[in-house]
Amino acid sequence: MKPRALQPGSTIALVSPASPLSEDKLEFMTRLLEGEGYRVVRGRHVLDADDYLAGSDEDRAEDLMGAFGDPVVDAVLATRGGYGCARLFPHLDLDRMAASRKLFLGFSDVTTLHLALNRRGLPTVHAPMALTLHYPREAWVYDSLLRVLRGDLEPPEAAPRGTTATPGRAEGVVVGGCMCLLADSIGTPEAFDGTDRIVVLEDVDEAPHRIDAMLTHMLNAGILQGARGIVVGEMTRTDERVDEGIGGKPWKEIFDDRLGPLGIPTVYGYPLGHMKGMLSLPLGIQARLDADAGTLSYLEPLFE
Repeated sequence: MKPRALQPGSTIALVSPASPLSEDKLEFMTRLLEGEGYRVVRGRHVLDADDYLAGSDEDRAEDLMGAFGDPVVDAVLATRGGYGCARLFPHLDLDRMAASRKLFLGFSDVTTLHLALNRRGLPTVHAPMALTLHYPREAWVYDSLLRVLRGDLEPPEAAPRGTTATPGRAEGVVVGGCMCLLADSIGTPEAFDGTDRIVVLEDVDEAPHRIDAMLTHMLNAGILQGARGIVVGEMTRTDERVDEGIGGKPWKEIFDDRLGPLGIPTVYGYPLGHMKGMLSLPLGIQARLDADAGTLSYLEPLFE
C-alpha cells in the first residue's frame, strides 16, 4: 500500500480539510512546488470559509475525495490544520483513499487523517503545509520537505537532533502526530494505538495541566505502555500558558513524570511539529530510534 513515487511533472493537489486559508498564504507553497517541477492544482473549495471551517463538511470532503480519486493527481497536500478533519469521516471512503496509494502530507489537525490512512496501510507524511511555509523558515525545513517528495528520507545535516530523556534504542513503525488529536481519537473506530510502534508526539498552545491530562488519558487507555520508542517534538508555548488558578510546571517535567516510569527510549526536542524548525517525517513505515544520539533513521523506503 505504499504511495507511488513522484516524478518531475507529477501533480500535487492542495486541499483544505480543516480550517480556512486566504489566497496569499497559498502562494509560497505553490511557487516552491512548481519550482521543483511539480504541477500544482487546487481543490474547488480550497479557499472556502465558514467561520473556523474551510467551508461545509460536504464540500471539504468532496475536495479530499476528488483529489484522491482523480487519476491526474499524484499527491495530496493539506493547506493548513486548525480544526475540522474529524467531521469529514461520515463523508469519506477511507478504504478507497488508502487504496489510491497517493502520497498525503500535512500535520496538526491533519493527524486525524494520518491515523485513518496509516491504519489502512498507507504511509503518509507529517509535513509543513501552505500556512506553515507562508512564514520564513530555516533552509533545512524546505530541504527536508523536498527531499521526502523525492523519496530521500535522510534528514538534512543542519537539522537539530533530539535530547535524550530515556536512553536506549528501538525499532518500529512510526505513528502519531499532534497529541490532542491522538487523545481525541480514543474510543473511535480510528483510535490511535502506540503498541509496538515508535510514537511521535507534539502539540501547541495547550496549558500544562492539559498536557498532563492527555498523557494520563492515553496511559489510562493503555496505548502508550507498549510503545517501543517515543519521539517528542515540543509542546509549543505550553510553558507560557499556565492557568493561574491551578498553577503549572514545565512540560518536560510533566513528560518525565508521566512517561519516565515506562523506561521506553525517549527523546525531547526533536524537530517535529508546531515549531519554526520541523522535519518532514513519514508515518507508517519502519524506523530506528537512537535515543542516546537523538536520531530517528528510516529503515525502509516511503515509496513502492
